[in-house]
Amino acid sequence: MSHDYARQRRETYDTFRQSRGVKLPERAVVDYEFFIEENDADWAALERELRAKGFRTKRLKDGETLVASIGPIPVNADEIWRWEELATGLALKHDFYPDGWELDT
Repeated sequence: MSHDYARQRRETYDTFRQSRGVKLPERAVVDYEFFIEENDADWAALERELRAKGFRTKRLKDGETLVASIGPIPVNADEIWRWEELATGLALKHDFYPDGWELDT
């Protein structure tokens, strides 16, 4: 099954449209979360590729989630989507699926 990048992008841009009027920082670290899709997902390979692109990674204690952090970067839909799309492409190659993002302020 192919990933629906258009829907994922729409969700990110909708988040910004819905947050109008909310004071957001100009720059922040952004945490992108990915969960394992297959039991044999290659954690180490994904972490290596993410780090090579400038992300910091952390495995959560639930044993199913990897957090990829970048930044601080400008807090706007274009910049957040740019990094989200990059990280998602890497994650999907290693049997991880995107599970949203949040600002680490």
